[in-house]
Amino acid sequence: MNVPATEANLPGPQTDAGLDAIAPLLARTLPAGATVAVGWNDPLLGAGASRSAAATPAHAAAVDGMLGGEPPGADGYDISAAWTLDATRVALVAQPGRQLPNALREGWLALARSTIDATFSSARAQSRIEGLRKSERLRQALFEIADLSGASLDMQEMLARIHAVVGTLMPADNFYIVRYDDVRETVRFLYFVDERDPWVADPDEEIPVCEMPNSLTVAMLRHGQPMLGPSAQIRSSLGVDKDPAHGPDSADWLGVPMRREGYVSGAIVVQSYDQPRRYTHEDRALLEFVAQHILTALDRKTAQDDLERRVDERTRELQHANWVLEAEIVERERAERLQRALFRISELSITAGSIERFYAEVHGVIDELLDARNFYIALLSEDGARLEFPYSVDERDPVRRPRRLGRGLTEYVIRTGQALLVDRYGMAQLESAGQMRGHGSLAHCWLGVPLTRDGATVGVIAVQSYSADVAFTPADQELLTFVAHHVDGALARKRAQESLKATHAELEFRVEARTRELEQANRELRAQIGERVRAQQRLTHQARHDHLTGLPNRVFLLDRLDSMMLQMYEPGRLPFAVLFLDLDRFKLINDSMGHAAGDAMLIEVGRRIRGAIGVEDVVARLGGDEFAIVLDAVADADVATDISTKILKKLGRSMWVAGRELFPSASIGIALWQPRYRHADELLRDADAAMYRAKARGRDRSERFDEEMRAEAMRLLDLEADLRRAIQRDAFEPHFQPIVRLADGVVVGHEALLRWKHELHGALPPSEFLRVCEDSGLIEQVDWLLYQRVVAWMGRHLEGYVSINVSPRHFHADDFAERLLRIIGDARVDPHRLRIEITEGALLDDAPRAARILNTLRAEGVLALLDDFGTGFSALSYLHRFPIQALKIDQSFIAGLSGETHAESLALVRAILALAGTLGIDTIGEGVETEHQRQLLTGLGCAYGQGYLFGRPVAQVEGRAPKARPAAVSARSR
Repeated sequence: MNVPATEANLPGPQTDAGLDAIAPLLARTLPAGATVAVGWNDPLLGAGASRSAAATPAHAAAVDGMLGGEPPGADGYDISAAWTLDATRVALVAQPGRQLPNALREGWLALARSTIDATFSSARAQSRIEGLRKSERLRQALFEIADLSGASLDMQEMLARIHAVVGTLMPADNFYIVRYDDVRETVRFLYFVDERDPWVADPDEEIPVCEMPNSLTVAMLRHGQPMLGPSAQIRSSLGVDKDPAHGPDSADWLGVPMRREGYVSGAIVVQSYDQPRRYTHEDRALLEFVAQHILTALDRKTAQDDLERRVDERTRELQHANWVLEAEIVERERAERLQRALFRISELSITAGSIERFYAEVHGVIDELLDARNFYIALLSEDGARLEFPYSVDERDPVRRPRRLGRGLTEYVIRTGQALLVDRYGMAQLESAGQMRGHGSLAHCWLGVPLTRDGATVGVIAVQSYSADVAFTPADQELLTFVAHHVDGALARKRAQESLKATHAELEFRVEARTRELEQANRELRAQIGERVRAQQRLTHQARHDHLTGLPNRVFLLDRLDSMMLQMYEPGRLPFAVLFLDLDRFKLINDSMGHAAGDAMLIEVGRRIRGAIGVEDVVARLGGDEFAIVLDAVADADVATDISTKILKKLGRSMWVAGRELFPSASIGIALWQPRYRHADELLRDADAAMYRAKARGRDRSERFDEEMRAEAMRLLDLEADLRRAIQRDAFEPHFQPIVRLADGVVVGHEALLRWKHELHGALPPSEFLRVCEDSGLIEQVDWLLYQRVVAWMGRHLEGYVSINVSPRHFHADDFAERLLRIIGDARVDPHRLRIEITEGALLDDAPRAARILNTLRAEGVLALLDDFGTGFSALSYLHRFPIQALKIDQSFIAGLSGETHAESLALVRAILALAGTLGIDTIGEGVETEHQRQLLTGLGCAYGQGYLFGRPVAQVEGRAPKARPAAVSARSR
């Protein structure tokens, strides 16, 4: 793909060329042979110098001396001057070549100053214009990338559009995107366009990095930092050998990693083959910023594709389940009809009066199961030589007379003793083979099943069809055969009833048969009793074991631990250890692959743990992805640690779940039995605490419970108790830090910062207690106490606004806005003087609720500031959706303006300011500590600032507002 040339690819304004020509231009206004040298130091344009053709190093040294603070005229030149204009320091020396009158010399110097000042004003304006153009292109590019991730495009089309977007920001004729899996150690080239490299990338192919030892891209991914320069130079710095298989060398190569949660997950690379130094450090910083938005777009697109795939799979599963269910319903209905038929047949053998009535009733029952409009029953005569038809209903042959045995279909079933299902073609085959000869009307389809008595075939039940619309199936044959067996029994019972009327011997036979039936019933009853005992045993087992893995559950485990704790007081008994195991990131498996895959993984994990411990040890599933292991007879804690390592090693082997290879890991906490333990829950509690330490230290490891952990837990409990007492005493107060207008230093407002007046330790900053406050849910109570004091202070101080920090937890309460407005109204304070500071997480947690709360407050005049902007998601969408009045640029970016990351921080701050200016949002720079930072922010267009340069946070002072402190302070904590 060839990216079209755009404005971003063209050279910028030639401001340096205009500045370099100042000295030659001024020299031409003096007599022939004149020498002029000019030097400057500008915070926006940087340092530089301009000299005429006759200038010497001595002239340059004189200019540098005046820039460094030496007074003009110290070097003896005829004309010398130094001055400062809008933070730009300028120095000038000149030798006219001959003596000039004072008036002419002073006039020329005034002309030189006005020329230099006008040139610098033009250069700075041109630089700002170019910066605004770049910021606008960056903003447009980020909007386009965000829109592409939600568009109905396939992945390759979306990546091609992203390529075009990057091409508007910098030269990108040679461009590719690669994804990196640091667990599987593979890379995928999602998109690859190159002018000279003919290689065609397969976006679905996973390439092991071990197969690319000399790849510059792989080396950069492992290095984890952006790389800029000629490819040969970068290879040398990374220790990578040249390999022609990876394409030709480039004159300028720029690659930046894409990071997710601190881990490198891919990279974006642009390169130029014909133009060295094609890319700048500003391009590198810009591409890093854009890369994170491209990663977000890729993640959203991948999640969308995965969701559509899972929906399709789930739809197919539901369709299949529906088909199975429908089949089950049909089969159940068929079984119910069959059961009713069999019950009816059994009932008929007792209730039907005559044998003819019995046959008619049987016909009616069979007709409910299949099409039996043409139906007859054939029986052998007593001597076996004739075929009789005691019951027959037929459309074409209404009367069936007895006949001698011949070669008909009925006789064929009697001879073979097997059911027969044939159509006309089958009848023709049997007739041609001499197996049968037709009697009566020719049927289209015929089905007959044998009737037996004492194992011998004595008759046939037959149904037939004369129409092609009615054809019998093997299922009908199976059904009729099953019914015939019950008809056999019914006929036997019917004959037994009739025989009972005739002979006393038949009565004795029936008594004997009944006795046998009772014996069978007795055996069945004993079997039922045994089954009930086994069912009780199964219920007991199920109550003490996990239904999914079959492992013991918490009830079983606690009983076992209580028993072992009692045994520990026996002489010579070795202690035991409890291991609490929790799978790492198991929720990701359920969310991405479904609960069925998660269940399969839990079963395999339980099996692996069972295989890693001894026969006397116990592993139990406590619920979810939590397991507990009881190690019997553990000599010391090192033995438990070694077994934990063995378990983690076994778990770490790959497993296949739902067609995907997974590498599970776990965190294990170890608690060794001590005499202080009285209950099993105490051991589990301490093992659980050790497990959380293992998670906090990086996961896939084990940690032992020790007294330090117990002391930390007690400290947190004491701190929470102190917090609750402090809430009751209202021991929290606001400290106020000024927010100033950078242009003139006027204080426009204050931020109210929380401080705890501790009984023993004095005023504590939030860093000492905020985490416990958030975890315990006490932050809301503390905030409301603080808000009461801030609003009361505002009632006494009538100038400027005050901003308060709002925890994301407040946005879960529907009445937050109404309660805050009620406090303001009760104090009779103007709502327009109050601001709330929120973080990006509060907006994205429950966006509709957050928008509703912010709009309610804005309608009453309470505006919202977005705190720490640039450190979180930095998503563009919520800046449109939420009523944000100002962005507070995070202090890490402000600090970077004076450090090694000056170029990156300058580009990011400029982009944030351009974005805010486009959307009509104010900006406040946080953490301003030096005059240099204030001047840079002012030059970039930032209106307001806050930091130690203007004043530290101070407690409320009755009768006057906190004043800004002029001295700069280097401390970082707020």
